[in-house]
Amino acid sequence: MLAVSRPMMPRGDWLRLRTLVNLRWISIFGQLVAITVCYRWLDVHLPLGPCYAVVAGAVLANLAFAWSSPTNRLLTEAEARLTLLFDMAQLSALVFLTGGLSNPFVLLILAPVVIAASALSLMTTIIMAVCATGWVTLVTIWHLPMELSDNTLLETPGLFRFGFWMSMVIGITFTSIYARRVSTEIRTTTKALLATQMALAREQKLTDLGGVVAAAAHELGTPLATIKLVSTELMDELADRPELHEDAALIREQADRCRDILRSMGRAGKDDTHMRQAPLTSVLREAAEPHMARGKKVEISARAEAGIDERVPTILRRPEVIHGLRNLIQNAVDFAESTVWIDARWSDDRILVRVADDGAGYSPQILGRIGEPFVRSRKSVPDPQRPEYDGMGLGLFIAKTLLERTGAELSFTNGSSPFLKPEERLSRSGAVAELVWPRRALAPDDGPLAANRPFDA
Repeated sequence: MLAVSRPMMPRGDWLRLRTLVNLRWISIFGQLVAITVCYRWLDVHLPLGPCYAVVAGAVLANLAFAWSSPTNRLLTEAEARLTLLFDMAQLSALVFLTGGLSNPFVLLILAPVVIAASALSLMTTIIMAVCATGWVTLVTIWHLPMELSDNTLLETPGLFRFGFWMSMVIGITFTSIYARRVSTEIRTTTKALLATQMALAREQKLTDLGGVVAAAAHELGTPLATIKLVSTELMDELADRPELHEDAALIREQADRCRDILRSMGRAGKDDTHMRQAPLTSVLREAAEPHMARGKKVEISARAEAGIDERVPTILRRPEVIHGLRNLIQNAVDFAESTVWIDARWSDDRILVRVADDGAGYSPQILGRIGEPFVRSRKSVPDPQRPEYDGMGLGLFIAKTLLERTGAELSFTNGSSPFLKPEERLSRSGAVAELVWPRRALAPDDGPLAANRPFDA
């Protein structure tokens, strides 16, 4: 059975307490080393008492976190935000005591902002960026100057301080946007790939189930035929007894119903060598079958290129091919005005399939991004047969991923310019999806079929 999908965790629930605790221990160790080296070897006079007090505050906070909760606990959005704000305030206090922007370690204020942009929500990222900008501005204006043991002040000229402050503000903005953009792309692709894997697993389960049902239908064919034959003879003999005649007719009717159910359930094919391969046109028809009764005309044509054997090639009935083609055909039927064309061409070294419709075509703004996850290919047009349908923008991504896994190269174009008037457009004026496979990828062997495996007893 397929697992029941659960709502995805809020974005802020992805950070573990252990991660922030470990990062804070690293920060504490670095702060202690920097303070000690500056005071003992670089001859910089620092207020050691306040500096060590600020570091001690971070140590106590870390111990409190470690002892109060399991370190593998996932933090909520609010907890992660408060933790990062505390780290930023602690580091800013240390920078205030050690020269403000004259202290090169002020760059570490960027770290909580980058963590928030990578793992937390947009609102938390904005709050962290604003707070970081405020702390940088504060330590620029007010700070304790650094001085050497001979009372020489280490002060940066005002123009350089302003430039450093400006670079810090720009750095906070740029790094937060950059980190968030990259992490969002990674998460989007990950979720889309998960959806692709689920779709492929579902298609494989349906194919496997079809094999079992087809085998059952084959084995039950004789008993059902016997029941139907006997019930027909009973109907003839009980013609003068209406109440028993109706029972015999009901038995025959139910036998026919069992036959129809098994036939419809077994359309996915038997688990034998013959049904693992099928003519190209049969595979196209199987992929298009669920969408042929939705009020749009679906035309399938197939022919060889000039000088090539006219026999329709036999290809593998791979779930990726059927499901991927089905998604492309569904997209075409969703947006076609009246007709969808599925054309197949083949040569000695390649097989080409083109799916076209007479709709409005792809939007020029997203034509180059078709196939990316969560990008809708065209404007949403309500389907009167499926008014509740609301796509997620994953259909073409799933189709593209599955078909490319089989060796296909996909391209998406428009049959004509979307800016033409309706009367100026050609019949196939809508979207065009073209797939090209190396022939050996779909039809690796044109020889005789292998022997079927016997069914287990």
